[in-house]
Amino acid sequence: MSTLTVRKLDDRIKARLRVIAAENGRSMEDEVRRIIERVVDEHDRPKAGNLADAITAIFDPLGGVELDVPPRGPGRPSPDFSGAEYDR
Repeated sequence: MSTLTVRKLDDRIKARLRVIAAENGRSMEDEVRRIIERVVDEHDRPKAGNLADAITAIFDPLGGVELDVPPRGPGRPSPDFSGAEYDR
């Protein structure tokens, strides 16, 4: 295990960290360790640009998925708002 010393930490941050650690039932040292681990783990996760990229990343290793796209037909008619009940 390694040791890390953090210098010039703002007193407000240290006080807030002490409160957060107490709320979680941990020492400040353990709280800092967990925060660092979480941030490093989140940084290492691949970032998807959007939902389509995330879905592609899941299915590409499986060979992808080909779906039949149904033909598009005419849409429904537009509503008629020409009646007297719409003149307000």
